[in-house]
Amino acid sequence: MAYHKVHADQRAQGYSLYMDNDDLQATALDLEWDMEKELEEPGFDHFRLDGAAQHPPGNSQSPDLDLEPIQPSMSPKGRFQRLQEDPDYISRYMRQPPKSNRRNFCQMFKVLCTVLIVFILGILIGYYGHKKCLPSTTSPESNNPHVFQEILKEIKAENIQQTYRDLLQFPREDDTDVAMKILTRWTSHGLEDVQLANYSVLLDLPGSSSNTVTLANSGECFYPSGQQCKRETKELHSQDLLYSYAAYSAKGTLEAELVDVQYGTVEDLVRIQAITDVTKKIALLKLGQSPLLYKLSLLEDAGFGGVLLYVDPCDLPRTAALPDQAFMVSLNGGGDPSTPGYPSSDGIYRQNRSNLTTLLVQPVSAALVKKLISLSEDSISKDRCIPLELPATDKKIISLNIQSVATYKTISNVIGYLKGTVFPDRYVVIGSHHNGLNNYGGQEWASSTAVITALIEAVMLKAKRGWRPDRTMVFCSWGGTSFGNIGSYEWGEDLQRVLQRNVVAYIGLHNPVQGNSTLQPIASPSLQQLAAESQSFNCMEKTRCPGSNVSSVQIQGDSDYFINHLGVPAMQFSYEDVQTSENSSFLREALFPVHPTKAEELDPSFRLHETIAKLTGQVTLRIATEPVLPFNALDIALEVQNNLKGNFYDHVDTQQLLAVASRLRDTAELFQSDEMRPANDPKERAPLRVRMLNDVLQSLEKSFVVRQAPPGLYRNILYRLDERRSQFSVLLEALEHCKLHQSNETVQAALSEVLNSINSAQVYFKAGLGVFETALAGKK
Repeated sequence: MAYHKVHADQRAQGYSLYMDNDDLQATALDLEWDMEKELEEPGFDHFRLDGAAQHPPGNSQSPDLDLEPIQPSMSPKGRFQRLQEDPDYISRYMRQPPKSNRRNFCQMFKVLCTVLIVFILGILIGYYGHKKCLPSTTSPESNNPHVFQEILKEIKAENIQQTYRDLLQFPREDDTDVAMKILTRWTSHGLEDVQLANYSVLLDLPGSSSNTVTLANSGECFYPSGQQCKRETKELHSQDLLYSYAAYSAKGTLEAELVDVQYGTVEDLVRIQAITDVTKKIALLKLGQSPLLYKLSLLEDAGFGGVLLYVDPCDLPRTAALPDQAFMVSLNGGGDPSTPGYPSSDGIYRQNRSNLTTLLVQPVSAALVKKLISLSEDSISKDRCIPLELPATDKKIISLNIQSVATYKTISNVIGYLKGTVFPDRYVVIGSHHNGLNNYGGQEWASSTAVITALIEAVMLKAKRGWRPDRTMVFCSWGGTSFGNIGSYEWGEDLQRVLQRNVVAYIGLHNPVQGNSTLQPIASPSLQQLAAESQSFNCMEKTRCPGSNVSSVQIQGDSDYFINHLGVPAMQFSYEDVQTSENSSFLREALFPVHPTKAEELDPSFRLHETIAKLTGQVTLRIATEPVLPFNALDIALEVQNNLKGNFYDHVDTQQLLAVASRLRDTAELFQSDEMRPANDPKERAPLRVRMLNDVLQSLEKSFVVRQAPPGLYRNILYRLDERRSQFSVLLEALEHCKLHQSNETVQAALSEVLNSINSAQVYFKAGLGVFETALAGKK
């Protein structure tokens, strides 16, 4: 029928999701008019339910009726409205005058009655068919704030707490067993297409006995925790002792002098190298201030043979009491070390890379450091914290024994999809992590998994009632996170081409409750405004929310691959304790053995967990359902300009950088005002333009991923090292390298990388504007 064809045209062009009620009413009137016109045209005397008018080859009544040139219109009112607007419509398709008037009255009466009956029947069928199909063309608004509220109110603290306790009941099994139980739970909530992604990867696991540190002068032997080796094993919590190690460290025994390098900065190394030869010596290194992998690369380059790594108590929040505990770190930058850059699939060549450094690295407790530097109780002040330091006159010779075993294990990711209705090929990825290999960070993975499970349950309750997001939501639980984000890297490398094209954002849930004093949102520049809006939308305690600022600093966890290899905008909410020292950044690289009840001590009511789940749900729903991605192009340009400010660059010529950054800001401002603003108006919104605009917004940050970066530093230069430093991290490192090696070559290379990134982004914005101008010109 005529209406069926009009409705099909509307659906094919994708307008049904953007039409308002006035358009629908106007369409209904047009359909009634067009039905009458079609019935008057030759060839429509025999009404067909499928609306396809077929004419016999010998039909002399319609030799001139040629429908081939008529194409469906892009107008929301469909094909027949376009026919009315055609100036040649009357002359080409008017009924030809009858050739003979020799018809008797009975034949005329029969024809008239038949036409009248068919006409009335067509109107009735069209009316009721249109009324019945109306809900499909005005499907429930997926981006309605009331829908968000209905979903988020299903997230309850008591449900998260119960899921958390259930997860901790899982026996310490293989990673795949834990992943399978998470899959079963997600499937029970109705999540569609939940699957395991398994990879056989090279892990560096502790040996059968603990690593040791021995004083050469006295022969005293200590475990990493600071306890003497002669203690009974049952008193030492052997599991914790075994996992007090650095994964992928060099193995063996080294006896050498202990040299205090404090935080291992360039200034520290310049000072130390000026007074002693550090070749094959053991560095006493504090965790914090900058990435561990970066500091180890400096020590390795300087010629050190080993490292004792510890956390200074003065850098910890007062609520933390971990002086007698050693910890685990991973020296893996990301993914399976045996298959760098490609997935660990069957048939892939594997490299022998169980050692990722030539240094023997051993994490130890602050209690052991105090013994090594002979710190007496009298020198400890109760009024203020005094940072630990080895006296310059005190020469210590120690023997470091490190043993670990490289072995292949299967790690599993749990991946579940909720397909979108409008843009099913665009993914919003929400990621947590699980851990089935050791007790380190035990409560953290359970918190992460409990929060994402609560979000899945709330979303699927609404989905069972007919709601769907516009974009596909992908829920992930990653395995192997504590060994270097292995699960997320392998999945990303496995699906790299698909993810580069389809992923629009990554929302992380890595360790959501690390403290209970401050809400800490971290977001890439294009998502900072969304994070701030969501934060003000749902705050558990208003007094805490205004004090937390959204920043773009390096994030711990599985967001790494999406940020640094895919250039995907990312966001993460977490609660933390107030930092007591400017050196506190990057302390989260240490994985301490944590008692299972630690999360309940930090958040007894699980209200903090609930807040994180709702904040994460709010931003996820907005990204997944808003017709135009809620990204801010101008904020990227402003972040670039801010990173070029200050007296840090006094000795570097940044005039060209500033000029390109200024052009980037002008282009981004024009793009945001001329393209994003009209697209957010439903009356001006057209599906083709929305898709074009979203494609541009989706790739905003890809221009800022440089080819290479120093170990531990982000390849995405939009992310700063920490809150204290606003400059580009690659330029910071280059200038430090210049001080250490007295060479300006690295600085020039880094400047070229930054300049190329800013210029590429400016060209990308400009090209986006050109595409829209061309589309408008073609339309006119």
